[in-house]
Formats: sequence, C-alpha cells, structure tokens
Amino acid sequence: MHLRFSPAEEAFRAEARAWLEANVPRAPRPAELRARAADDRAWQRRLHEAGWAGIAWPREHGGRGATLMEQLVWCEEYARAGAPDISTLFVGLNHAGPTLIACGSEEQKAAHLPRILRGEAIWCQGFSEPNAGSDLAGLQTRAVVEGDSLVVTGQKVWTSFAQVAQFKELLVRTDAGAPRHRGISWVICPMDAPGIEIRPITTLTGESDFCEVFYDRVRIPLRNVVGQLNDGWRVAMATLSFERGTAFLAEQVRLSRRVDELVGLAQTTPGPRGRRRAIDDDEIARRLARARAEVDALRAMTYRSVSLAARTGVPGAEASMIRLFFSELVQRIDLLAMDVQGAPAVEAPASHWTELYLAGLSQTIGGGTKDIQRNIIGERGLGLPR
Repeated sequence: MHLRFSPAEEAFRAEARAWLEANVPRAPRPAELRARAADDRAWQRRLHEAGWAGIAWPREHGGRGATLMEQLVWCEEYARAGAPDISTLFVGLNHAGPTLIACGSEEQKAAHLPRILRGEAIWCQGFSEPNAGSDLAGLQTRAVVEGDSLVVTGQKVWTSFAQVAQFKELLVRTDAGAPRHRGISWVICPMDAPGIEIRPITTLTGESDFCEVFYDRVRIPLRNVVGQLNDGWRVAMATLSFERGTAFLAEQVRLSRRVDELVGLAQTTPGPRGRRRAIDDDEIARRLARARAEVDALRAMTYRSVSLAARTGVPGAEASMIRLFFSELVQRIDLLAMDVQGAPAVEAPASHWTELYLAGLSQTIGGGTKDIQRNIIGERGLGLPR
C-alpha cells in the first residue's frame, strides 16, 4: 500500500485544484429537474473544453486517461472545491460510456461517446424491475427478434432521470429458455421510441427523479445490442464494476465535510433538555468523534483499494467492502444529525439535515443492497460457499 503521492501526482493535484478554483460555478443549482439537467450539461461542456471531461476515460476515446491515483486526486479536489454533482450525467459518464468503451462496437462508440463527453446526451439505467431488483438475473422484460429489430415488452423501476434522458442502458431477456444469466442482452434504448411510457415516482424528499418505465412493443434496432445477443450478463457485470469502483470517491470527501458541518451544528444547537449545547452532551460528543474517525477509516480503506488495484490491475471484493461501509456510515451520520437537532428535525419545513436523512435511507439499497454486498464479500473475498 502506498500512502504517499508521487511528485507527478502532486503536480496533477495542483493543476486540478487551480482549474477548479477558477471555474467552479458559484450560483445555486436549480431545483427543478429540467433546469438542473441543463445546468449539468453546461458544466460538462466547460469540463470538456478544458480537457477535464471523462477523467478516467482513455485518451483515444476523448478522455483524460488518468491513472487510478490521479482519479482519486481529482475526486478529492472536485469535492473539496464544491464542484457540482454530475447528477443527471452520472449514468452516461460512469456507466454507459465506460461500458461502451469496454464492450461496444466501433459504430456504437463513434455515435455515443463524444456526445456523452460533451454533455449532449443524458442516459438512464433500465436494470431493476418490480420483481428483479437485487436479483438482477430474475428480470422478465422480454425482447423478441423481429427482422432487424428487438421488440420489447415489460417494465422497469427506479430509473433515475428517465424523463430527461435521451438513451437508456437497458437489460432485456432475449432467450426465455436459457439459464437465467445466459438469456439476457444489454441494449441501447432511445427514450423517444414509440411505446415507452414514463411515470415519475415522488420520494420521501418530495423529488421525482426516480421513474417507472413501461414498454409496449417498443422496437429497438438490433445494431443497438452491446456485445452479442444473450451476452448481456457479462456486459452488465462490466457496468456494475464501474458503478462500484471509483465512481463515488467524491461522495466520500463530501461526507467528511458533512461531519465537519455537523460538528458546527452541534456547537450552536441546544442539547437534550436544552440545558447546554448539543456538543457538550457526552453521548453526542462520542458519536461525533466516532463519525470523524470512521470517515478517516473509510478514506484509508479507499486509498488501500485504489493502491492495490493500481499495482495489480485487478479489482477485488474491497470495492464492495467500501461501498457497504460507506452506505451504513452515511445513515449513522444522518441519524446523528437528526438527534443533534432534536424535535426541530421533524418540524415543517424540513431542514437540510432532515432531507439528507430521508434521502440517505436509500444508501443501503442503491448500487447493490447491503445484503448483496455482503454476499460478494463472503464469496469473493472470504471464499465462503454460495
């Protein structure tokens, strides 16, 4: 494990920090989804014009070609500068784009990669279904070959930003008679295709970023299949490896800043029974200290994982360990924020901390539930039987 950054990596940090300090937008991000999507696109264009788009993408595909350690540095500096969350562009930049680079045809790469990098196309993900969430191999959305097209019928759920997306990375069952993992195909689905119905889902926080998407004999050209027909499980595993890799490093830095802000809140908020500040309460002080220590431990785990992957070129079960620890840590910190606030936490209108708590309830579900992550750790990391 290498804990020190090389002179070249420190020079990269200085370059990234200087550019971000000079270019990060200072205006508040729009709350309305379509306005936020336009804001995301404008920021992505600025990144692209300056050569910072696709930090992890190979140079031959228009990216920066950063090493794993440089990616870690970039994520740290990005979060430290308060740069915008890539939000509506996350799937295209961190899922679809890398998947096309790894598994797509030259025609598919030429058609989609430049548009993703320039912020011209928003992608969404069509993996989960009402009866196939964590059990992804149980998906039932069907696609039948008719001439030079796939005809898709079925339903997907928890599709983020479907109502503003131009394309979807869609998993469909193309061979109902094959074993569960072998009859699936990964398809580029145009979201304006006839027969698609999008129904936004309102969450606890009042937002409607998630959607249900229904397919009624939707025709998708066969040339949109990524990899081979019925080879979608292999392609999907490539997609998920990107999701569980370096994609959420910036979130860790933001979490560290959240703990610092929470300490400040505890210093100015009355504690239990209102006799003193919240931070003077022994139990709250202990939990704040533990939160700070655990955030530091998370950073050390990430450094070790990235350092190991950089030297071996092989990602291990460490990514699932980090993802699991991170998701549960977020929820502990959010709950602590509610306890620091006391009764005002549940009064209307909801505070920023209350909204974070409600949104954080999904942390142990999205990107593979905590139970799935434990299975991966047990089977791949510890060698336990399935």
